[in-house]
Amino acid sequence: MEKIKKALEKAKKERDSNLGNTSLSEGYSPVTKIAREEQITYTKTQKFNASQEILSRNRIINSSIDSQTVAVYKMLRTQILQKMNDNNWNALAITTPSAGAGSTLTSINLAISLAMEIRHTVLLVDFNLRNPGLHKPFGFEPQCGISDYLVDDIPLENMLVNPGFEGVVMLPGNQPLLNSSETISSPKLVQLVEELKNRYPSRIVIFDLPPVLTFDDALAFSPYADAFLLVLEEGKTKKADLQKSMELLKDSPVIGTVINKCKQLKTG
Repeated sequence: MEKIKKALEKAKKERDSNLGNTSLSEGYSPVTKIAREEQITYTKTQKFNASQEILSRNRIINSSIDSQTVAVYKMLRTQILQKMNDNNWNALAITTPSAGAGSTLTSINLAISLAMEIRHTVLLVDFNLRNPGLHKPFGFEPQCGISDYLVDDIPLENMLVNPGFEGVVMLPGNQPLLNSSETISSPKLVQLVEELKNRYPSRIVIFDLPPVLTFDDALAFSPYADAFLLVLEEGKTKKADLQKSMELLKDSPVIGTVINKCKQLKTG
């Protein structure tokens, strides 16, 4: 996939044939459950099952969503898996030029889609340390999160949550950390990231990051991610902001973009 350096309009036209331009809509539909060769048993990991109503309201993949959008996420999943497998990567950072594009929703639905691919499990990590909110679309309030691990040495296993989807584990945030970019570079957080990336060879780790142009957190985190995925908002993301984001991440592989909140879903 090419890095997008031209106008957003050109990216939009190419989205049906390129990972960088995968468009998402408001609708959702039935999800096929695939039996795993080995049933996953959660012992220490907390389990939380969000209601179908909450999942649907927040546009998270569930049994009541429409198949067309599920197919789009599966296409995104397959293209990302191909790129990551080719490079022996397992850590994907998802961000956006500016707030409101839907990078957290993209992170969640991509994680669920990746977990449908039965050879992989997925760890979804809230790395928006200033404004953690990965748990909110599930209607879940964590008792502890990454900040508790960093500040109070709460064990990692006490924070992990299975949000009701087999193969998906979430590491939520909790209390905001105002010195987040400095924290990202701290030895303790670097050690945590390395542990998350290396503990299970078949696991893909998705880090949900704050916007590139709002704070320097994404840039500070870039040495620890294998690749980045940029989420854009149709009609809102400016060409200059996209180009600036690409410039800031120039030393990191950007494997594509997602154009989110499209008025019309095209299948090509």
